[in-house]
Parts: sequence; structure tokens; C-alpha cells
Amino acid sequence: MKKLKMLVLVAAIMFTGAISANTNPIKEAEPNSITETVGKLLKNPEFQLKKDTDALVQIAINQDNEMVVLSVDTENKAVESYIKSRLNYKKVSEDAVGFNKSFKIPVKMLKSK
Repeated sequence: MKKLKMLVLVAAIMFTGAISANTNPIKEAEPNSITETVGKLLKNPEFQLKKDTDALVQIAINQDNEMVVLSVDTENKAVESYIKSRLNYKKVSEDAVGFNKSFKIPVKMLKSK
């Protein structure tokens, strides 16, 4: 009976050790790469701005590694529409996404010269 208890104890310790040893660490997304991707996609708008405009864009990444715009917090409707049309369902590299699937990105669009 004593050997059986000892065997169960050793098996339990080995089992918990195997569970806690994670060979695939959770990969965190690289926020700079997401920001750079958004910056590239929003370059060269087709409209003129009379003043600098700020926006806070909330995006999520779906299972196909595509950006989905959840919200655009700005007062300028043209900027909101432009951001949504340029970012929605655009592919993001798998390396850039990682574990975090939702991002808030501040965007500043400068007035036209």
C-alpha cells in the first residue's frame, strides 16, 4: 500500500510538471509592425484636409489574418470612411499578429498643403 501511494504521488508530480512546461510560448504581437502596416495603408488620401485630424482606430484580427475595423473615433466623417475603406479586410502578416487579436491605434492625418 505504501508503494502504491508513493507511485501515485510521483505520477502526480510528473503530470503537473509536464503540464506546466510549455514548449510553445505564447507569442505577443509586435505593435510596431501593426502600426507600420496601418500607416502604409493610410498613405496618400484622395481628399484634402483643411485641418489636422486625430482618430482612434480599434481593429481586430480575424482567423484569416485580416484587419476588421471595429470603430473609428473621429469627428470627421470623411476620415472615418477613408480609414474604414482602406483598412477593412486587409491582410496582416501572421508574424505581426501573435496572441493579441485586438488593437487600438491612434491616427493623425495632417492637413493638405
